[in-house]
Amino acid sequence: MSKLTVDGQSANVPDDQRLVLAIESLGVPIGHRCGGFARCTTCRVEFISGEPDTMTIAEYAVLSTRDLLGKARLSCQIVADHDMSVHALMTKDNQEWDSTGPAPEPTVTPEAVWFPKSEVASKVTPPA
Repeated sequence: MSKLTVDGQSANVPDDQRLVLAIESLGVPIGHRCGGFARCTTCRVEFISGEPDTMTIAEYAVLSTRDLLGKARLSCQIVADHDMSVHALMTKDNQEWDSTGPAPEPTVTPEAVWFPKSEVASKVTPPA
């Protein structure tokens, strides 16, 4: 079990649970408008502590195209495999949405391979 703290509220969550789902399990209505497929960035979080030093290509691609790289992380592309403290940037409440979006799958989608943040840019294929 890992300890997750979201905006000051803490709980133990199962190891390797998607961070977006772990955040929801604490009762925080974090956005996932694309269903957790690393397309919309509504599941973005700001790390207070415990930021992973790895990233998926999907997360890198969407954060860099939206000028969010280095400013936020996508909770749909991270697993809660160690203690973390985050701030949920977009929630049903602060965005006044009717819902948070389609339920994300239990595993990271698209199928994830994590690379060190310092190397992930070299793994991205430039658009044709």
